[in-house]
Amino acid sequence: MNDIEIAKSVTLNKITQVAEKFGIQEEDVIPYGKYKAKVDNQLLKKLENQPQGKLILVTSINPTPLGEGKTTISIGLSDALNRLGKKSILALREPSLGPVFGMKGGATGGGYAQVAPMDEINLHFTGDIHAITAANNLISAMIDNHLYFGNKLKFKKVIWKRCMDLNDRSLREVQVGLSKEKNLVPRTDGFDITVASEIMAILCLSKDLKDFERRVRKYNHWF
Repeated sequence: MNDIEIAKSVTLNKITQVAEKFGIQEEDVIPYGKYKAKVDNQLLKKLENQPQGKLILVTSINPTPLGEGKTTISIGLSDALNRLGKKSILALREPSLGPVFGMKGGATGGGYAQVAPMDEINLHFTGDIHAITAANNLISAMIDNHLYFGNKLKFKKVIWKRCMDLNDRSLREVQVGLSKEKNLVPRTDGFDITVASEIMAILCLSKDLKDFERRVRKYNHWF
């Protein structure tokens, strides 16, 4: 069987059951369907006085021709620890659609070392990357709207790019403002992949929503 056939052949536990196994109460889980969820930020405060666990970092592994690399090794390691009776929780980065649809493929492991539901995680997961895309492109629209209504701040150059969660070489450099509407000035723009966008970088450095808003305002001081 290939990866997707293996993933589909498995009967999944509900995410609330998985959370309960690790001592996470249902009130601390924000479900996204039956098998995916986020953990409420308030849980971190509840765990402040708990004993620290051990952190194992897996990095710098070149994948084999069959694709066994950091993700597959990490999943297999966590599965093995749980099989031995240890409480092991694995942390992986969220898949981007660019690599998913390219040669690299998804980011949920492979064979019998996968996280599931594989297809849902690889395609949309909880929608976070789509939210980043919308936020980044909203700022792009606001910048162009400011230029349209007279450019009172006298922007000489726009370096903020739009983004999308796909690798599309044709959109890396584009011309915008070509609709011939009054006040529109054609200029060169481009698209980054969402996970390499400015908003994603700011989000990764932010500790909470208020800090995120502060950092966005600092970067775009004209907001």
